[in-house]
Amino acid sequence: MSVETITLGCRLNFAESEAMRGLAPNGALVVNSCAVTNEAVRQTRQAIRRAHRERPGRPIIVTGCAAQLDPQAFAAMPEVAKVIGNADKYRAAAFSSDSRVVASDVMTAAAPPVAAGFLARVRSFVAIQSGCDHRCTFCSIWQARGPSRSLPYPAVREAVERELLGGAREIVLTGVDITSYEGGLGALCQRLLTEVSGLKRLRLSSLDSIEVDDALLELFGDARMMPHVHLSLQAGDDLILKRMKRRHLRADAVRLVERLKAERDVSIGADLIAGFPTETAEAAANTLRLIEDCDIVAAHVFPFSPRPNTPAARMPQVEREIVKARAARLRDRASAHRDAWLQRLVGTAMPVLIENSAKGHSDQFAPVRIDGSTRGDSGIARIVGRDDQHLIGIF
Repeated sequence: MSVETITLGCRLNFAESEAMRGLAPNGALVVNSCAVTNEAVRQTRQAIRRAHRERPGRPIIVTGCAAQLDPQAFAAMPEVAKVIGNADKYRAAAFSSDSRVVASDVMTAAAPPVAAGFLARVRSFVAIQSGCDHRCTFCSIWQARGPSRSLPYPAVREAVERELLGGAREIVLTGVDITSYEGGLGALCQRLLTEVSGLKRLRLSSLDSIEVDDALLELFGDARMMPHVHLSLQAGDDLILKRMKRRHLRADAVRLVERLKAERDVSIGADLIAGFPTETAEAAANTLRLIEDCDIVAAHVFPFSPRPNTPAARMPQVEREIVKARAARLRDRASAHRDAWLQRLVGTAMPVLIENSAKGHSDQFAPVRIDGSTRGDSGIARIVGRDDQHLIGIF
């Protein structure tokens, strides 16, 4: 019986899950957990219980960020056979160990090997970095992942070439904080685009806006660099950004978007937190206006979640009902802005890559459905309409 994986959270987790398939014993079910919010941890527990009900007899191995932060809590679940922390999940010996919990100190762990792959191979995720050196007051991921460690260029190039040989049509570089890549993310992308002849579509996962350098900005003028950027903005109010210990101000975010759009018609996604401790109505309004000011067409909105052992958890909290209301308001505004963007694309022509079931994305990451198409098809599609979820195109 083959290894099965259940993955929660970020794209890095998905790439890592694929890498762990070759390490876990046959028949195992690996749950790769997320700890970005309390809700993510709850969903991890829920996924474990559901997997145990639906796949009786399979040993469940839990790994990932939530497992690293609180291994004993997951080991105490009767459904769980083994818990493996982030520092150990690339070691075959950890999976074969008789110990119920294998969780080393992630702060002193060596850099992980490059992880590549993402279920369907039309779009493949290649991890170039892990960990984070920043200490945003709301975040516990640095405790789960350790310091920033970059993978050497030859290893990244080899992973990219391997994925392309395996049939990938698009490569997405991912990690915890890829803009901290040693030597510069822009320089890495430039080398890949120069040296890997088969790399025709390169996409980036979430970026820290203050670390986007000139070399990276200029690359968005290259048609092989996909014109969609997801920014870790979190808030649109300067005082809240300072209390988050972010390293940018509101004006920095707006200016970056202006510079990106000067290079090309880049679509913008962003992470936004609603109801951060001490957030006033005025501060919340400043974040709300950021959707238009930064032309955010793909917002990931998170109600603030106080994570254990973080400074923000000790700050004066906003009432939960207010947090929920502000998150709903952000989502409504973001949804309306995205809807207007998608509507403007009807009647245009754009490059599209089909990923599965006649569905794919444009270069700007607009979702597109082209009936009759098959996985891996690509070309210029004429957008003739839309439904609730997708633009409707014709090759």
